[in-house]
Amino acid sequence: MAINNSISKYDWQYLATGFFLILVFIFTDLISVIDKEYFYFIPRLISDQPHRIFTSIIIHADLNHLLSNLGGIIITRYFLMRLGLKSRFFYLKFIFVCSFINFFIIWFYEKILSYFFNFYPNYAALGFSGIVYALFAFLLLTSFYGKKYFLGKEIGLKSNYEIQKMSKTICLIGLIFSFLPGVSLLGHLSGFISGCFLFLI
Repeated sequence: MAINNSISKYDWQYLATGFFLILVFIFTDLISVIDKEYFYFIPRLISDQPHRIFTSIIIHADLNHLLSNLGGIIITRYFLMRLGLKSRFFYLKFIFVCSFINFFIIWFYEKILSYFFNFYPNYAALGFSGIVYALFAFLLLTSFYGKKYFLGKEIGLKSNYEIQKMSKTICLIGLIFSFLPGVSLLGHLSGFISGCFLFLI
């Protein structure tokens, strides 16, 4: 079966996302005019600096980190085209809403640790991978059942067995990769849960 993978009118949202991540990397890592430590997700600072909920997803530890997430954008774009996406703004809306849900899941997890174990984690998280993993979870469920609407707007996604197989493989590899040193298991798991939740609403 032929695959239509040409440029579409919906591609601007992936291009805008990727270009913005590259632009931020240039300013933070290449010419160093912005100190990215002001953008990390640091739990103890969120109440006073809520901007970190969003800024933490647009900065990356290094070039390899950035490239892996840009690859994630390319793959999710391909999957969305195969599933028949019909929305100019789905990708950007997903990123925005998912950022809130990811934060809530992590906040809830940290509150449980604090309440039951008198332990409050002290770490810094960054990168777009939580959003990418949420998209893979969303696409995995969509490949099974399809998804006609997202937040009240038509997106027209249809089930697809080939995407289902690829999504399952990627989610499994991503889970294994999450246990490697320097990779945020919590960030990936919260992303997966967020993606599942966004599919259900």
